Amino acid sequence: MPVSYAVATDRKMNLLIASEREILARTLADSVRAQGHQALVQENAAGVADALGVPGLDAVVLDADLPGVDWEQLRSALIPSRPVVPEPLDAVERRHIATTLRYTNGNRRNAAQLLGIARSTLLAKLRKYSLDND
Repeated sequence: MPVSYAVATDRKMNLLIASEREILARTLADSVRAQGHQALVQENAAGVADALGVPGLDAVVLDADLPGVDWEQLRSALIPSRPVVPEPLDAVERRHIATTLRYTNGNRRNAAQLLGIARSTLLAKLRKYSLDND
């Protein structure tokens, strides 16, 4: 039975797939590439460690059975030792509006609908955040 994987995003991503299971890794990589994304496959922990230094990496799919992975070191690398300082709400809102506009190809009516606000409210926020010229 064919297996299908979907990467739901509006931008092209670079993924690292780490698994010594050749068929699984190849199937996942082929599916990701068919959607227009980049996929790099590594079959051992040493290759994964090297690949993590590749600039522009968006996501890692890591086989939990991959030998040689130091799970405690990985966990501490992924979980910050101190709390992350939250962004100001205005910065988050501006970025979310800009992302929604890109998703709708600049269609303000559709963007307002997706955001759950009136079009006039969206227009005011576009002016507030200097996004009305984008």
